[in-house]
Amino acid sequence: MADDITPDISEDALLLKPKETLSITGRLSLTARILVVNILPLALLGGGLFYIDSYRTQLINERFKLARIEAQITAEALAGATRERQEALLVQIGKEQGMRLRMFDAEGLLWADSFALDEPAFEFNDISDDSWDQRFARWLDHTVDAIVSAEPVTDFVEPEGQTADAWPELIAAREQGVSQITLYDWVDGTPVITAAAPVGLNGAALLTVRNAVDITATVRSARTTLVTAVLLVLFASAMLSLYLARTIVTPLRQLSSAAVRVRQGREREVEVPRLPERSDEIGLLARAVSDMTGALRQRIDAVDSFAADVAHEIKNPLASLRSAVESLPKVEDAETRRKLEQIATHDVRRIDRLVSEISDASRIDAEMSRATRENINMADLVRAIIGSREYRAENQNHRIELKTLGFAANVVGVGTRLERVVENLLDNAVSFSPPEAPIEVTVDNDGTCVTLTVCDSGPGIPQGSREKVFKRFHSVRPEREDFGNHSGLGLAIARAIAEAHDGSLVADARPDGQQGACLRLNLPAA
Repeated sequence: MADDITPDISEDALLLKPKETLSITGRLSLTARILVVNILPLALLGGGLFYIDSYRTQLINERFKLARIEAQITAEALAGATRERQEALLVQIGKEQGMRLRMFDAEGLLWADSFALDEPAFEFNDISDDSWDQRFARWLDHTVDAIVSAEPVTDFVEPEGQTADAWPELIAAREQGVSQITLYDWVDGTPVITAAAPVGLNGAALLTVRNAVDITATVRSARTTLVTAVLLVLFASAMLSLYLARTIVTPLRQLSSAAVRVRQGREREVEVPRLPERSDEIGLLARAVSDMTGALRQRIDAVDSFAADVAHEIKNPLASLRSAVESLPKVEDAETRRKLEQIATHDVRRIDRLVSEISDASRIDAEMSRATRENINMADLVRAIIGSREYRAENQNHRIELKTLGFAANVVGVGTRLERVVENLLDNAVSFSPPEAPIEVTVDNDGTCVTLTVCDSGPGIPQGSREKVFKRFHSVRPEREDFGNHSGLGLAIARAIAEAHDGSLVADARPDGQQGACLRLNLPAA
């Protein structure tokens, strides 16, 4: 259409009156909110698992240091002591520290065992008697180890031979003369820490074995706390998801309801919620739908107005044609019949011109959306059109003076449509200019905008009427021009094409102060 389609609906009339203000969520995008709600529990669980694994490693490292110190101190106490004193120390330290101590002589034979000298200080757990929760805890231990890619630990197996050579750590301690710490894993998943240290200088060695069940208990307690926290976060996440769903679904339902009312046409002014307090995707959608609805109303009004204008413009020549046709059988005078036939012919041509112009005006939007745009030099285009018009004698003895200024006047557009704009501007100038008066055409490019100015020497356009000339069927023609030779759609079509190229078409007075009008086409430079 030729008219501008700009929604003229007050924003206040379309504002949604929400039941509550979603101030925090309104400032966050839906993507951010969904990510927060869904990633938070996973991040807590994953981070907690890695933290617990790091915590367990730290506990074991601390226990390694303790085992090394205990072995070294015990070895120093045993060195030089009598056999009775050594046996007493083995039993006492084993009971106090909850571990098993064995002493091997210089030949590597077992010399003393705290478990043989007295009651054992601890017993390894028999997993055959474990309850379901203990079995589940072990399965959970293995699962967590797999998730965090924990390094595998060698299972603890009591050697059959009671010699120092059956223990790799004892072999290393006797050969290197320094204490050795080794980590094993019992079948129930608890760590077993062994420490081997040389005793004196004659080749004797000490081996301590501790089942650090307290480390596993501590880690499982921390894991229980983590699971509790994750469950709480999952519950909070579920509540937030429901809240988030409500913040999404509620406005969407309002928009859907408004869209249905608009489609059904039950209400002329349907209040489409704009959700001004929301800057997320829902708010953008609401405002886009509101603007679209306003534009649709304006388009419908424009179509209704256009249809009324068409009916009015076609009705006049049809009435004249009907009158002439009905009068022909009643008239016998040849001259009168000839005039009636001329009137009928003129009216038919006028109707044909109107229909062609109306059809062209109605197709502009659709054709512009499908047309392929190309680089066009406006100076070359205007020059070619002027030459073609002179060849067809359409300038009516008017000299058209073309002047080019600035840079090359290149624009991106549809050539046939821009040609139509230039033709309509020149037609208008030729119609209003006095006989043989020159028409000045200027093409200028300031680097950002290409301007085509067509100035005539006619009566000019009053300031209050400069927008009216672009209205459909506005046709104030010169007195010397026959009635009905123009449809009044030329400048309206030209403006519609200009705006489809992101440009503008305006009317103004001549810049030199002389009588006449200037029509100025502005297009973005390529």
